[in-house]
Amino acid sequence: MTTDRPLRVGIFVFDDAEELDVVGPYEVLASWAQHSPLRPEVVTFSTDGAGVRLAKGLRVVPDLSAEDVGPLHVLVYPGGRGTRRLATDSEHLAWVRAMRARTPLMTSVCTGALVYAAAGLLAGRAVTTHWSAFDELAALDASTLPDHDARFVDDGDVVTSAGVSAGIDMALHLVARLESVEMARGVRRGIQYDPAPPV
Repeated sequence: MTTDRPLRVGIFVFDDAEELDVVGPYEVLASWAQHSPLRPEVVTFSTDGAGVRLAKGLRVVPDLSAEDVGPLHVLVYPGGRGTRRLATDSEHLAWVRAMRARTPLMTSVCTGALVYAAAGLLAGRAVTTHWSAFDELAALDASTLPDHDARFVDDGDVVTSAGVSAGIDMALHLVARLESVEMARGVRRGIQYDPAPPV
């Protein structure tokens, strides 16, 4: 990656973000950080550094503010109801564009893709989002190339994932991409992620 500092991953948190969109990738990436010789740093941050209340009521106290987070190699942007507000906030969208300019890898979970689309990051790109949000995505940017079936779509410097639990799949892909498939398999085994739905 392109910064001179150790590998850093930032997970942006905000009011009404979906719980698993945040903690699913965090679990994968923090588990990776505990075992990797690369010693990646995984941090959470909110706009002002204050705590946030997620969509179903879970409260999260982030590590940092957006102003203090510093350079990142990877930004993880979750989805949830709060993305609808942020996708219409011109100041926030300007911040997203500024992050795009200095962050090598931008990723989103679920409807986090709507904010990226509103900021112009997904023009002409292959993308995915929550199954119920593809019409909203098209309304924000009709040039996107939606993949309705993928759990995640890796389009080089932007990676998007489908809804909620798909963020775990995307995060494991990031571990494989940033380090190795073997490490990703080890993390997957460590968190015992082996979906076999009962219904």
